[in-house]
Formats: sequence, C-alpha cells, structure tokens
Amino acid sequence: MDAVRLCALWLPGLTLLRPGSGTGPGDPTVPACSNFSFKSCEECLKNVSCLWCNTKNTCMDYPVRSILPSSSLCPLYNARWGVCWMNFEAFIIAIAVIAGLILLSIAVCCCYCCYCKRRSRGIPDEEEERLARDREERRMQSLQRKHERKMKQDEIRKKYGLLQDSDHPYSRFENE
Repeated sequence: MDAVRLCALWLPGLTLLRPGSGTGPGDPTVPACSNFSFKSCEECLKNVSCLWCNTKNTCMDYPVRSILPSSSLCPLYNARWGVCWMNFEAFIIAIAVIAGLILLSIAVCCCYCCYCKRRSRGIPDEEEERLARDREERRMQSLQRKHERKMKQDEIRKKYGLLQDSDHPYSRFENE
C-alpha cells in the first residue's frame, strides 16, 4: 500500500525532471519575455525570469550571467524584478539592509554570550562564595586542632623526658 503511495508521489516529480517539461526558457508553453513589451509590468513579471524596464516599457530576459543587469540594458532605478512597486535599486538596498541586520544581530548575540560566559567565570556567585568561606573555616579549624594535638604531644614528651632541648637539638646519645 505504501509503495503505491510512493509511486503516486514520484511519478509527477519525474515528469518535472524530464527535459522540456519545466517552465524554463526552452519551454514552448511559456511565452518569451519580449512578447510582454509595451504591455504592463504585472503581465511581464508573472514570469520570474523576466525584467521590466520602466523607461522603455520593455520586458526582457533577466541577464542571469551577471548578477545585476547592466545600466546599458536598463538603469537600476527603472528596472523592476519580482514586484512592480519597487525598483531594483531599492530592492538591492533593502536586501542588503536586512542581511546586515541579521549579521549584526548574530554578532551581538555571539559577543553577548561570550561576555556572559567570561563574566560568570570571573565573578563567583553567592553559593560559590559561601562554599569558599565554609572551606576556609574548616581549614582553619583543622589547623587549630592540629596545633592543639602537637601541644598535647609535646607536653607528654616533656613529662616523660622525650622532648629534646630546643637549645641543643643535636645531642650525643648516651648509653647507660
């Protein structure tokens, strides 16, 4: 059952890929752009491969070899492509502004994220500060207990005569 559905979807797609079946310049069913000259801009721009020149009232094939149409063909402020209410020059500027805003917003987001990351590493938050204080307090208590143990051990050594004289730490071992 699924194979039948797949074939039903693939067959129309294959007919579009067959040479001469699309809406390209070689398609005989689509009229040439020059046929729409001296008519209206809307009729010309129904075909996306056409360019309308307002001053000459001509419809021509869009020069796909060059990105922008040359000024000898039609000046940019008089050329229309896609929509009739916006000239090609304004269209290019609008696209450039939108692309610039997108790039700028991406750059600002990246810088902001990097700044926040760096800032979070540099300034410890309240919990980290509390943990550091607790750690330091435990270390100080440990040192204090160690010092008290050493004092008790020294008292016991002194009591039993095992504590060496601090003035002469190196003394001769006497055999009795």
